[in-house]
Amino acid sequence: MKKSAVPKSTTQQILDTAQKFVRSRGYSAFSYADISEEVGIRKASIHYHFPTKTELVRHLVRRYRDTMLGTCDRIAQSSSTAPQQLRDFVALYRCGLGEGQLCLCAMLMADLAVLPPEIQAELQRYVQAVEAWLSDLLQRGYALDPTLGDLESKGLLALLHGAQLRVRIQADSPEAFDRLINPWLDRQFPGP
Repeated sequence: MKKSAVPKSTTQQILDTAQKFVRSRGYSAFSYADISEEVGIRKASIHYHFPTKTELVRHLVRRYRDTMLGTCDRIAQSSSTAPQQLRDFVALYRCGLGEGQLCLCAMLMADLAVLPPEIQAELQRYVQAVEAWLSDLLQRGYALDPTLGDLESKGLLALLHGAQLRVRIQADSPEAFDRLINPWLDRQFPGP
């Protein structure tokens, strides 16, 4: 007999739905009414779990950062070579493009002018954590000194965010992302 999946908690459903909306629409283009309709609960229930949109998105960014860093740690602990680990990392930014979804934090950074300071601070922590992980990979795998590793990690992350935005208008956005990123990656960080 096949076990049924454990149902998601209301909090999980709210966060998953909010994440989908932010990744496809941005911060300003979704509301509690959208989440209410999608999840099938009253807006008051959402406010019970997350009293404000600021609190909801702050929690969402923290969860996204923790998930991303967990994935990065799994990549780093794999037996893959540094060039393959770098490609595995880059592939994370390809995920969701076919469904019109960009990196949650890239979408929020595009809305930075309208974000409350608390969300801006969470975004800063996300970017710093991912850049530090990437810098470490580049230093270990490509023998870059720390200053160059830091610069390259910032540049690569900016490139990935920009590439997501650039290919979003194309029908074959995942493949367009590959066509844009892979030649650059091959030149900058060749494999063994």
